[in-house]
Order: sequence, then structure tokens, then C-alpha cells
Amino acid sequence: MLTPKELAETAVQALDAKNAHDIKLLKTTDVTVLADYFVICTAASSTQIKTLADAVEAALEAKGEEKLHREGYRSGSWVLLDFGCVVVHLFMEEARQFYNLERLWADAQEVDISTLLGGA
Repeated sequence: MLTPKELAETAVQALDAKNAHDIKLLKTTDVTVLADYFVICTAASSTQIKTLADAVEAALEAKGEEKLHREGYRSGSWVLLDFGCVVVHLFMEEARQFYNLERLWADAQEVDISTLLGGA
């Protein structure tokens, strides 16, 4: 069983491995009861969104974590993956700008993920 932070970091690494753009990890424990962490990223296409969603699910399921809910998979412009303590948000650029979760959750602490990314 992963800690919430390990679960979030695994999701970040899975997204990075599939070339997600502008990945952000927000620690939300102090601002909402919805989740301990939000992972947010941008995809270049609806095909990539599905690839990213599948990669996160596979990476976390391989470590014994099951998603509680998946929303938007068929829409093509965004997907939400709920793992309980971690919620992963995958967006096309336009949808990410529209929902602007970074502004909505501006009180959340942004976690430095530079050591988790392949280019680091």
C-alpha cells in the first residue's frame, strides 16, 4: 500500500514517461477533504489523454492501487482519475485553461517534482 505522496509521485512519473506537458503536483490536504494531492497535466491530443490515463492506471494498479472512479474518458478533452487520496486531472490545453484548477486551488502547496521527471 502506497502512501498518498508515493501514489502521487508514481502518477507523476507515469505521466512524464508518456510525455505529458506542464505536470503539476498540488498538496491539497490543508485546503480540501477531497484528496491529499491533485496531479494536473496537459496532453497534446485526445489520443494522448487516453494514453496518459491508461498509463497512470497501469502504474498504480501494478503497485496494488485501484482507482475509485474515472470520469471523462470518452470526452477526449479531459479525464479525471480518482484514487481516493490522489486525484489525477488530464486536460487538453483549452480545457485546462477553462477549468484553471491551479487558480481554483491556489491555496494548495505546489510540490517540487523536478527530481521525479526524466529530464532531471
